[in-house]
Amino acid sequence: MQDTQTAENGTDVMVMFDGFGRFIPDSWEPYWQQIQQFPLLGFVLVTAIGYVLAKVALFIFSKSFNQLTKLSKNEVDDELIEILKRPIFLTIFFLFLGLAIKTIGLSDGWEKGLIRFLASVLVLAWMFRGFRILTLLLNTLSKLTHKYEIIQPKTIPLFDLVGKLLLIGLGSYILLMLWGVDPTAWLASAGVIGIAVGFAAKDTLANLFSGFFIIADAPYKVGDYVNLDAGERGMVTQVGMRSTRLLTRDDIEITIPNNIIGNAKIINESGGRWVKSRIRIPVGVAYGADVRAVCDVLKSCAVNHKEVLDDPEPRVRMRSFGASSLDFELLCWINEPVLRGRLRHELFMDVYEALNDAGIEIPFSQHDLYIKEFPQNLKSPESSS
Repeated sequence: MQDTQTAENGTDVMVMFDGFGRFIPDSWEPYWQQIQQFPLLGFVLVTAIGYVLAKVALFIFSKSFNQLTKLSKNEVDDELIEILKRPIFLTIFFLFLGLAIKTIGLSDGWEKGLIRFLASVLVLAWMFRGFRILTLLLNTLSKLTHKYEIIQPKTIPLFDLVGKLLLIGLGSYILLMLWGVDPTAWLASAGVIGIAVGFAAKDTLANLFSGFFIIADAPYKVGDYVNLDAGERGMVTQVGMRSTRLLTRDDIEITIPNNIIGNAKIINESGGRWVKSRIRIPVGVAYGADVRAVCDVLKSCAVNHKEVLDDPEPRVRMRSFGASSLDFELLCWINEPVLRGRLRHELFMDVYEALNDAGIEIPFSQHDLYIKEFPQNLKSPESSS
């Protein structure tokens, strides 16, 4: 029963060509009957008519859409028209060529085989043109980054691969139906193979999907300085579909699989409104120091440093009354996060020298031990000697 239904689906293309003959006007029916009496003449005549009509239809299509494309400034419309010209021409021409084949009077098997062959060529033509249309659309959408951030030059290969696989699957399904082959068994086999491949390459697929979402979500980009919860810190040098690469301050490149970095906590030091980064210099001074003089000294250290930015301006904040010191914090902005280590070093040295010059004491932790009395059984070294 199923095989009979599949065979009937495979002959739908024959019904299409038979039905097309019904559109011949009644006044032309006598001429059509006479043409069928001369098979070779009918074949040549119908083929010529089909070729001419296909050319006319292609000319009308090109002129009509060229008028519309003049309203747009990009060249995508023109390229799309050029891609569609050939399959449109073949569709109309092959339709008449199929009618021409029916006028020859071939055997049923040859006639169906030739018509199915023409339909198969037509399906392949549309499928390959679909590849070009897909590539054109993806390249166009990738340039519109303000509208389609998910489609970028690095994600185009993934979209291109998925799109081509879908087109190949659709084209293969139609070809199987045309030739009367039941596609159910093929689909089941493809499903089993897909599951096996998925289990075998689960880590690779996890990295690919994580890379896709990282590029789409864009938590960082090339040139950003990031910190990971595992302790890695460095500049992002490459964001790929499988992995992300960081260049540390030791000039060591770390390659991290996207599956890992996609599930990690990421601190992007280059994120925010600008690339500028703020550094904090904690400072403790002794109790009894002039707190306002301390603020002036600390701020002057930042203002006098040539690599500390004036906008936003440096500021000093008193944070707490510590156990043995008054705790302050110097806040200032620098151009890039990569300068953080060196500028903190220089500011710490400048602050230390400035506080010493101002006579402001920097306390350090010290403990005094008081012994109330010695135990009775403990003798001094002098008495034992």
